[in-house]
Amino acid sequence: MFRPPPTRRISEMSWEPGVWDVLSNCCWAGVVSFSGTMPTLRFLPFSILLGVVGILCVGLTGFWCYHWRGGFGWDGTARMFNWHPVFMVTGMVVLYGAAALVYRLPLSRRGSKLPWKLLHAALALVAFLLAVLGLVAVFSYHKTRTIANMYSLHSWVGLTAVVLFSCQWLMGFSTFLLPWAPTWLRGLYKPIHVFFGCAIFMLAIAASISGINEKLFFSLNNATVLYSSLPPEAWFANTLGLLIVVLGWMVLWALSKPAWKRPELDSPEAQQPLLEEDK
Repeated sequence: MFRPPPTRRISEMSWEPGVWDVLSNCCWAGVVSFSGTMPTLRFLPFSILLGVVGILCVGLTGFWCYHWRGGFGWDGTARMFNWHPVFMVTGMVVLYGAAALVYRLPLSRRGSKLPWKLLHAALALVAFLLAVLGLVAVFSYHKTRTIANMYSLHSWVGLTAVVLFSCQWLMGFSTFLLPWAPTWLRGLYKPIHVFFGCAIFMLAIAASISGINEKLFFSLNNATVLYSSLPPEAWFANTLGLLIVVLGWMVLWALSKPAWKRPELDSPEAQQPLLEEDK
């Protein structure tokens, strides 16, 4: 009587010699490995490119406000409003992104973690102060022109990002830099801190590009050349918005690379808070 060959579970099956190597080499043409790891890229050239993109975001924002929107001032006019996009892009996007990548620096992977904690907190604090100045600029302009506050989605998203940012900074400072937080609390709060850091950064990107679009609609609505006809200012500002999105992608991509993370050390030095004396 004919008997079918015995069945074998998948877990008991083995690859023929060389099959795994062939699949690994063919998958994504060598760009992504079969295991799903990201392509290898050195941090130094990436950080230089990221710095150039960040400088361009700030520079192009300033050029847009100076060349097309009348320049800068602190007198309650539209020239005061022009500080709003410059401060917000500089603080909530560029400096906040730099603060998030402090622990990806190669020098941060060895030695005490305390100096990098201080640099991370300092960059975030400067970003927050610039964001506050940006809010002062826009609210003062609205008050002078008797324009209502907080009526657009852009304003809701932007203010939410700033409020969450202030809470994020205070919680991070209290947990990671002051001595009263126990080690178990720092370990419990760290993933929450990382998650909200990325979430707030994404909110800042969304607020920036929606603010650019809102400003173009208002400024070019009654102009001789309408926004719908894509005048040079519209091309320039839309390109700026795309550049801000690219910067956001680059920061989030760098944060997702396991190879660039600082190794987690269990030594007391790695967990040392700001006000704790060296033993």
